[in-house]
Amino acid sequence: MTSFASAPGNTVRRLRGQCLCGSVHYAVDDAFVYALNCHCSLCRRSTGSAFKPFAGIERDKLDITLGHEHLHRFGDPLANHDVHCARCGSLLFSVVRDGGWAHVTLGTLADAPSIRPSAHIFVGSKAPWFEITDNLPQFDELP
Repeated sequence: MTSFASAPGNTVRRLRGQCLCGSVHYAVDDAFVYALNCHCSLCRRSTGSAFKPFAGIERDKLDITLGHEHLHRFGDPLANHDVHCARCGSLLFSVVRDGGWAHVTLGTLADAPSIRPSAHIFVGSKAPWFEITDNLPQFDELP
């Protein structure tokens, strides 16, 4: 884990993340605004899992530190899209809200963020074979 000064006397903790094969690495400020577990069919398909745990942050607070040449973007590269490693296929983050925000997949972080998911969203379309067993609030769509 690294830190850097964002303003005189103000240190922001930086988190490291990477894909499965290690070809792509990124760094992101530990300044996430929200974290959720998304159960929509698109997140399930993109992760191959029952849901996507992610944390949202302004896009300019995330940097690719290694492997730019191995990035694969799925979607509109000028607006909303998913960013994967082209070698191993890991979903690293989704660029959303017209390109201004990133939804970082929590499973690709090497360092523990200070935020935790606060709710389950799009539970109305969750996988029928998956049972949510925690006590977090559940929303059929976006709250």
